[in-house]
Amino acid sequence: MQDLDAAITELFPRALDVLKRLVSNESTLGNEHGAQEVLAVELEKLAFGVTRFEIPETIGNDPAAGVPRQSYAGRYDIVGQRGTADGPTLVINGHMDVVPADDESRWTHPPFGPVVVDGWLFGRGAGDMKAGFAAGLLALWALDRVMPGWQAGNLTFVAAIEEESTGNGTLAAGRAGYTGDAALLLEPTDLEILLGGISLIWVAIEIDGLAGHAEAALNSVNPILGAVPIIEALTRMQSEMNAAHAGGDGADSAFVDVVHPYNVNVGKLHAGDWASSVPSVARLEVRVGHPANWSSDEAFARVKAAVANAVENDEWLRVHPPRLTLTGYRAERYMQDPDADLVTRLGDAHASVHGEQPARIAIGSTTDARFYLNQFGMPAVAYGPKTRNMHGTDESVELQSIIDCARTVARFLASWYARDPS
Repeated sequence: MQDLDAAITELFPRALDVLKRLVSNESTLGNEHGAQEVLAVELEKLAFGVTRFEIPETIGNDPAAGVPRQSYAGRYDIVGQRGTADGPTLVINGHMDVVPADDESRWTHPPFGPVVVDGWLFGRGAGDMKAGFAAGLLALWALDRVMPGWQAGNLTFVAAIEEESTGNGTLAAGRAGYTGDAALLLEPTDLEILLGGISLIWVAIEIDGLAGHAEAALNSVNPILGAVPIIEALTRMQSEMNAAHAGGDGADSAFVDVVHPYNVNVGKLHAGDWASSVPSVARLEVRVGHPANWSSDEAFARVKAAVANAVENDEWLRVHPPRLTLTGYRAERYMQDPDADLVTRLGDAHASVHGEQPARIAIGSTTDARFYLNQFGMPAVAYGPKTRNMHGTDESVELQSIIDCARTVARFLASWYARDPS
């Protein structure tokens, strides 16, 4: 293990270089190609057979899929495979897509110009989750150098698209047979083992107005003002779900330590194009975390009911009701058994590095681990580096935590492939 750790330390500058190149590629929705090719080259150097797996346009018809946000033409997962089917198998999974950087002028450093300051690498996607790819590569480089022949079975490395909006990249790869005995997702978890996540949906709400000149605004109807009671209703819905959870009425016991699991977030509001004009339509895009005993369809129905109740006393909106559509996530709740061999081996690997077992947690969000557990019957957890400001301004990842993550992952991989898969 000392030789393994020494190799990880020596090879870390190479991993940092790869991470910077990944972050430099602005892999937002539909723009994943450049970053995917950076990773493909590195996997090929590791003797992985690399496939550019194109997501089928029909994936949105899958009952477990999210609602596609755009066409999949020319868009693909990177899938690397190495080893034989004789022996243990494993999937290492990560997502290459990142969320937009919002107002770049508010960033201390350009979001796609990675910079290291005081031991942290800044950049959009640095933490969520390109640092996970760097840690995974670092672990593999060190194992191959120090323990040649360690991989006594098949290893599949999946870099998926659309984890941040639908999950359809990982779902499609799994449907195509890229599965294994278990899955390790290198998501940022602050070096804790992430066991589970909640159910959630994305909803778009369009509110019609009556456009006109601001001088005669009394003769118009402003849809932005119509959004106010709708947002208030969604806030009440959020409070009611979390109050029921806190009171034990329909609470999900697996998330008992999550104080406020069900967040209803208005992530986008767009209306109008001129200050002196009353807009004709306002559009909200909302993320709704909800209890596990609601299906996506039931959650959507409850959102529609909340919106309908919010506008019932508005003469205009009663006649011109808002239009609601599902727009992305239709994510199921998931929870990994904490006593599974996967969790035990990963926990022991972490303890070998840090001297104690890692925390085992659940969160009020989701990861693509849900598909491995719910659709493919595979144990799956997430484990990755320490980050700050994910999805926010000045997102960053702690460099030391990439090294520590790689040390854990390398030990875990050695243990996983030394076991008897029977």
